[in-house]
Amino acid sequence: MMNRKDAACYALEQLKKAGADDAAVLVSGGKLDELNIDGGEFSLMRSGFKTGLSLKAIKEQRTGRISTNSCEREAIDRAVADCMAAALAAQPDEAESIAPKGENGHFTDGVLTPDRNRLFDRLQEYMDTLKTEYPKVMMEQLVAKYDHDDILLMNTNGVEMRYENGAYVFSTMFSAHEGEKAGSFNGTYHLTKNLDRPVMELDMMRRLLQDAEADLTAAPVPEKFEGTLLVTPAFMGEFLGTALSCYAGDSALIGGTSIWRDKLGQQVASAGITLETRPLDERIVCGERFDVDGFRSENGVILQDGVLKSFCLSNFAARKTGLTRAANQSGAYFLHPGEKSLEELIAGIENGILINRFSGGAPGPSGDFNGVAKNSFRIRNGRLAGAVTETMISGNFSHLLQNLRGISRETACDGMTVLPWAAFDGVTVK
Repeated sequence: MMNRKDAACYALEQLKKAGADDAAVLVSGGKLDELNIDGGEFSLMRSGFKTGLSLKAIKEQRTGRISTNSCEREAIDRAVADCMAAALAAQPDEAESIAPKGENGHFTDGVLTPDRNRLFDRLQEYMDTLKTEYPKVMMEQLVAKYDHDDILLMNTNGVEMRYENGAYVFSTMFSAHEGEKAGSFNGTYHLTKNLDRPVMELDMMRRLLQDAEADLTAAPVPEKFEGTLLVTPAFMGEFLGTALSCYAGDSALIGGTSIWRDKLGQQVASAGITLETRPLDERIVCGERFDVDGFRSENGVILQDGVLKSFCLSNFAARKTGLTRAANQSGAYFLHPGEKSLEELIAGIENGILINRFSGGAPGPSGDFNGVAKNSFRIRNGRLAGAVTETMISGNFSHLLQNLRGISRETACDGMTVLPWAAFDGVTVK
């Protein structure tokens, strides 16, 4: 098997010989160590290597894309032939392109050599603490990984970007049980560059385990009401990502369904909302350094004091719509914290619901949503009034964003985002 650079150069050469006007190649490799716990017991330990090759070819504004998991010369030859065949069968589109040459770069981040023994010890420590301090919680599955990637992107414009990174990944799924009672399942996902902190002390871990035990006493919401939605960091990333897909994403802008389409520089959310994407922030673990097209990533501002500063557009969508490409494609959200403590935020809510998880279909083009609030708590007269059984909530993302009640000064970081708690008025609970 050829090394990454030789494989990329060979693939580009063959694509040009096959008639591509422009071409790009992404060669990926790395290694993976994984430990699994199922039903509270260690069940799997494995190590492996990762290899991937992705080709893009443009001929007469027609684009073909092919991926394979081999960098052998014969596999590359087959992939080149398939990629060119796909391009010739495609419809022409002037928006298709490859990145122009800018400042090339070689980036590294995270831990490049794993400490497997320490990883195992941290998992054993976590399970011991779980049994002692949260005896009602059953760890249905815990997957711990050391994930290493080495990615090289090159194109026929002379772009050459390489990124080597490594991180520890902890993914959990758990629920509480007591006798015949069982709570709703929940989970966590964390990335970290080191094992200095116990897994139990990762942000939101203890809070969500406590909430799982509280879920055993969940009761139905007795009546329909319109009130305040207090979004926790556990749900905030999904909340923001879904809202942005409705109003600032590729499909919404290309399809013309976004109500923000002509609102750049205008107020679209409450003045207390400043939202950035920060893949280069030191708290973001192995954040994006370049996107899949080969553009170098920068931190970006989406909303500043509620004013729309940019959309979340890929290069293709930007060319298609005539709008500006986003500074990055990372989803590394940073929602600026507020001045109130979480306790003060709750104290100001007369009637509402704190939500950790949501299950529902895709929202409508205007941002109308309807689904089930899970792992959630009723708020009455400025106090948490107990867990609620899975209950329906509905609302509109644009309406909520324009009706901010407050944002906490506390934040939580899962290695991918840095997010506070935020309360929005105008949700219907039934």
